[in-house]
Amino acid sequence: MHHHLLIHKPYGYLSQFIYELKRPKKLLGELYDFPENTMAIGRLDEDSEGLLLLTTDGMMSEIVRSKKVEKEYYAQVDGIITEEAVEQLKNRVEIGFNGKKYLTKKCNAFKLEFEPNLGERGKKIRDERHGPTSWVSITLTEGKFRQVRKMTSAVGFPTLRLVRVRVGNIHLNDLKAGEVLEVSGFDV
Repeated sequence: MHHHLLIHKPYGYLSQFIYELKRPKKLLGELYDFPENTMAIGRLDEDSEGLLLLTTDGMMSEIVRSKKVEKEYYAQVDGIITEEAVEQLKNRVEIGFNGKKYLTKKCNAFKLEFEPNLGERGKKIRDERHGPTSWVSITLTEGKFRQVRKMTSAVGFPTLRLVRVRVGNIHLNDLKAGEVLEVSGFDV
């Protein structure tokens, strides 16, 4: 029988269970007693937070990582994002990937008119003296290395905080940072 879990990955943790380089890192296994052979489906980088799906079923991992499943992110950006920048995000942005230029696929993006209730981040971002910030929702069906961060920077609004809030039909909802929820399966 396979196990399927949702976790709100906190800021500062790697989306993995083993890290063999010299520098000490915080790993998912420190947050919960996961079943043997649990793997993260996809990744959130150390500086990102939010919904991460975990499973012991390799086939389920393939389904969730497919290009058919949307992943939605809320990005807090430096400055008040413009409609022009949001349109650029929607209609493809050129970013660097593996030392080459890459044109992102079209995606859904819009400025959030409210500050999302995501709880405090483990590390303070900055204070109001450094200028205003705003939030944008970006929904992708692809996931290149640090793609959302590269996209917002490419349109002139660097990401300060990044939280994945949805994978397919599964939402972060009220899951608190570090909290794990075992589920019967993933309906993505």
